[in-house]
Amino acid sequence: MPVTFDELMRLKSGTDIRGVAMEGVAGEEIDLTDEAIAAIASGFVSWLASRTGKDKLTVAIGRDSRLSGPRVNATLASALVTSGVHVLDCGLASTPAMFMTTVDADCDGAVEITASHHPFNRNGLKFFTRGGGLDGRDIEAVLKLATETAMKKPGGKCVASNYMEEYAARLRDMICKGVNAADYERPLAGLRIVVDAGNGVGGFYATEVLGMLGADLSGSQFLEPDGNFPNHTPNPEDKAAMASIRRAVIDSKAELGIIFDTDVDRAACVDASGREMDRNRLIAVASVIALEGNEGGTIVTDSITSSGLNTFIEQTLGGKHCRFKRGYRNVINEAGRLNEAGVNCPLAIETSGHAAMRENHFLDDGAYLATKILIKTVRMRREGKSLDSLIEDLAEPVESNEVRLRIIEPDFRNIGNSVIRELEEYAAAMNWTVAGDSHEGVRISFDKGDGDGWLMLRLSVHDPVMPLNLESNSAGGNVVMARALLGFLSGRAGLETKALESFARNP
Repeated sequence: MPVTFDELMRLKSGTDIRGVAMEGVAGEEIDLTDEAIAAIASGFVSWLASRTGKDKLTVAIGRDSRLSGPRVNATLASALVTSGVHVLDCGLASTPAMFMTTVDADCDGAVEITASHHPFNRNGLKFFTRGGGLDGRDIEAVLKLATETAMKKPGGKCVASNYMEEYAARLRDMICKGVNAADYERPLAGLRIVVDAGNGVGGFYATEVLGMLGADLSGSQFLEPDGNFPNHTPNPEDKAAMASIRRAVIDSKAELGIIFDTDVDRAACVDASGREMDRNRLIAVASVIALEGNEGGTIVTDSITSSGLNTFIEQTLGGKHCRFKRGYRNVINEAGRLNEAGVNCPLAIETSGHAAMRENHFLDDGAYLATKILIKTVRMRREGKSLDSLIEDLAEPVESNEVRLRIIEPDFRNIGNSVIRELEEYAAAMNWTVAGDSHEGVRISFDKGDGDGWLMLRLSVHDPVMPLNLESNSAGGNVVMARALLGFLSGRAGLETKALESFARNP
């Protein structure tokens, strides 16, 4: 039976396609079927042909290390070929590399087969054109076209491509030029670096980039692709993953640790002392680098970045800080919009680790960010300075927590939006300070004695959940703010507050 539009829309996850691609988890049936993949491929071809005005298309495809990858890859390639497309099959490849095929390999579009850090049984598709990643509206248009009768065209073929070699060479060249060492071809000689690929596809960065430039990688771990992800979740936001690379850096006495997610569009770092460079610290380091030569420029982040980061960007670095909506595409698109409006905006970065620089096509590329940080590390080493000295003026909160409140009514968006509107009114009546630059939800600041920090309540983009973020400069401040918010939320129809009540009792 043909796949329906409703069935396909259930696979839409923001700007990606994601679903269950293999058995192995009780209660989760496969919905990313061969039929669904073939239909989506056909829809993408129709959408791309209309977008480019071309009858003959070239599309690159690659995949991460997931166990279902070969099946999805074969089905996708076959459907594209049937539609008359010239397919470059790049095999195991990173998501950023797939976009770069539209820059370097004259591809009209590209698809990465990945579900990022999600469980082993899931997989998905990320789409690119020469203009960047597709937006949510584009994905919906592709899915509508996917329900139409697939057009079969002659002339399609699939050829193997070694594009990842070219992509790695680009990064090596970038390091050689950026470091500009006396030994130009081995600028990392004597530098000990730990790379943790989490058994995703990021191992190439160690073997094909850093190792070939002379780095000592003896402490590196989990470089082999393995879709079982046997060691830790391939996610820089995962506590166990970060603890693992911290230990590796300390044990091997490395000067820098770099950790990637499964498909390498995100990264985080660890300095020589084992200190994590993620979330606000990662944004601070990236901002220092991005604002070099862009004095007074604007850094776009997501909405939950800290007050200390805002002060660091605007007062220490002399830049401007724009907090925007959660979602890496939202952050990237806002940075693009600002530049089109004449605002100097060199960086869009989310606390999750998605970092996109204007100089790199506003592509969220973990390997590119890691390379920029590595170059900066080597330069500072020459001056007798360490990476963490870049952000020594960054004030960090004493407490930072997130509590997720479930919406238990089917029309969760209406419930969530009502709560936000009513909270704004309640805050005004209570004389609480509401941020005037919030692009989503409500962000409220509290003075010392009333919490000494801020909270932000928003509606999740996709799920029936209202995430609540709290940050305080004083021990116990988050509980004070949580209890104040409970006075408003308790008994509200359609919203389950058990998680917040539990936090307020036992933080």
